[in-house]
Amino acid sequence: MLSAFLMLAEATTAMPTPMPAFISGCWEQKRADGGWTEECWTDTRGGLMIGSGRDGKGDQVGHWEWMRIERGADGSVTFYGSPKGAAAVGFKATESDGKSITFVNANHDYPQRVRYVVTKTGLDAEVSLADGSKPNKWSYKRPARAAPK
Repeated sequence: MLSAFLMLAEATTAMPTPMPAFISGCWEQKRADGGWTEECWTDTRGGLMIGSGRDGKGDQVGHWEWMRIERGADGSVTFYGSPKGAAAVGFKATESDGKSITFVNANHDYPQRVRYVVTKTGLDAEVSLADGSKPNKWSYKRPARAAPK
């Protein structure tokens, strides 16, 4: 009986953090002033998701970023952000439940925390300091796209 309990406890602690497949696809937030923010993520394949993000107003891009979420050899899941092509900075997953995921790098200046949460209407994203202070938030929906010509 004890050996069965120990095997169950070991299996429970060995469960790797799931990849956040719920963020796959494209997401958009539009503002009343004509501003917009977009993020697009590939499906999970081979322990890797690749993302891109940009924001702006009208037809002008103000900011862009390459991103990836990668499973390490040790099973950990890490978000990497590379704003405007700068060196990528890693944020380790600290919480995940299949409908949300939080990544933290307390040694980074800002942001120190990146969080995604599935909502009834789409996907919320937030960057902040590690304790949640100084947040910047986005509420994304799936964009309505015209059919290709």
